[in-house]
Order: sequence, then C-alpha cells, then structure tokens
Amino acid sequence: MTELTHIKELISRAKKQKPGQRILVAIDGRCAAGKTTLASLLQNEIGCTVFHMDDFFLRSEQRTEERLRTPGGNVDYERFLSEVLLPLKSGAEWIAFRAFDCSSMRLKPPVRVRAGEVNLIEGSYSCHPALWEHYDLHLFMDVSANEQKRRIIARNTADGWKIFSERWIPLEEAYFQAYQIKERCEYCIRQKESESIKDD
Repeated sequence: MTELTHIKELISRAKKQKPGQRILVAIDGRCAAGKTTLASLLQNEIGCTVFHMDDFFLRSEQRTEERLRTPGGNVDYERFLSEVLLPLKSGAEWIAFRAFDCSSMRLKPPVRVRAGEVNLIEGSYSCHPALWEHYDLHLFMDVSANEQKRRIIARNTADGWKIFSERWIPLEEAYFQAYQIKERCEYCIRQKESESIKDD
C-alpha cells in the first residue's frame, strides 16, 4: 500500500465517522517535505478543496520582534481562523478571503472558493494550537535535513537556501518543538532521499 492510498483510506474513515458532514484535514510539516504536492495529488484523486497556509503569512506591519519570537507566530492564524476555518465549520458554501502576496507584501484582491465535502489545509503552521481542534485529521510530512536542503536549492538556488536555513527553518523548528506537532499528528509521512509521494 502506498502512502497516498493509506491517506485516502484515513480520509474515507473520517467521512464514515461523520456522514454527511464536512471533513477538514491539516497537512503540516517541514518545508520542502512535499505538503503542496500531496495536497495536489489528493485533490486530483478525491476532488477535495485545498487551502494554503502560505496565503496567510504575516503582513509587514504584523512582523514585530515579539510576534516572531512566539512559536508559530510567523503565520496569521487569527485571520485564517476567521476567514477560512470558522466559515467551513459553520457550513458556508463559499469561503471568501484575501491571499497574501509575498512579492508585494500586501493582500491580493478577495477570492471566493467553494467549500468541498473534504477540505485540505496544507502548509506549515496549519496545526497551530489555535487551529488544531477544528480538524478531523492531522498529517505531518517529514524530510531529512539533507533532502530538505537539496530540494530547497533545486527550487530556490543556493541563495534561497541561505534565507531558508537562517530564517524560515529555525522558525518552523521552534514551532514544531514548542507544540510537539509531529508527535501529536495521527499520521506522519517520512520522505526518503529523492523520494516523492506516489500512488499505486
């Protein structure tokens, strides 16, 4: 059984436990571990709706030293909760939000996304304690340090790796350790060297 097949079974099990209700699945984990790839594969396989935590990074005025010192404070989880998770839980058919644009450091124009029977929230910080209780399933994607570096350099160049290693990865690791995210998730996917998620 492949990892993707097993995850589909976990989602199917969650649906059986809540017949006729929406299912919310968090895919957290280390950067470059394959969270976005997994979400895309699941979207193609079972037709779920995907939301990205990258759309909810902090705006410039929110990036205070105090905020960034707080584990998990690197994401605007308050806005994600109010604009996405709570409307999903309340049964809203359409979810309206403004995605954060890293290039301009501003919010993009509002978009509307139709909620699905299964909704995936992928990205680091998706399992933040402020969001944890709203999910039916929590997944963690892990990757070795060497493979993580290889993947980041492949998609961002060596200069990109320097930024990740000095800034973003330490923030992620502080969050994982402070809240024991990997240990608390129901299922962990460990990516091996040069491996990616595959189906049968």
